[in-house]
Amino acid sequence: MVLRSKESAGRPAGKTARPPVKERLLHVATRLFARHGFESTSVQDIVDAAGVTKGAMYHYYGSKDDLLYEVYHQVLTMQTSHLDQIAAGPGTAEERLRLAAADVVRTSLDNLDDMIVFFRSLHMLPEDKQTQVRAERRAYQEKFKALVDEGVAAGTFRADISSDIVVHYFLSVVNQLGSWFKPDGSLSPGQVGDLFTELLIGGLAVR
Repeated sequence: MVLRSKESAGRPAGKTARPPVKERLLHVATRLFARHGFESTSVQDIVDAAGVTKGAMYHYYGSKDDLLYEVYHQVLTMQTSHLDQIAAGPGTAEERLRLAAADVVRTSLDNLDDMIVFFRSLHMLPEDKQTQVRAERRAYQEKFKALVDEGVAAGTFRADISSDIVVHYFLSVVNQLGSWFKPDGSLSPGQVGDLFTELLIGGLAVR
């Protein structure tokens, strides 16, 4: 079933409306930050590419820093929502960890520009926003770790490796995807997710 948004309901076939201004600004900023770097992209570059005025941009985002923060916050919020649903869903700890691992890889690759921008430019955010992002990332990591701990408690996963190490290792590797993955390469995001998941679960399996 295809769901239609309220905005698209009743729109004549073949007519595609431009994204709302806030979404358009974020999309354009992400693309420009990924191509040219955060420092080399000006507010004027962003509003020109989005086809809006500076006043329109400042209505939604107080600064270029706010756009940079939102680039990653939006993806992490989506990934955290997925993880919450998976963790609360049916299945063994191993089955749910498989789903969570595949999801974080696939969604990271589906939003590759966002990930590249964030990890390249995090240090340019004001300290308060850096602190906020790190807190959000820790919250995600703790939820991911809880699945590993559940599997250890069930006797499915090895207990001789710290779950903290497991999670930091796996998510660090995911964070490096932007340095080598090519969208036009031989592997799809889903295939990479499956491979990464097998490596994670295989390393955790009780021997």
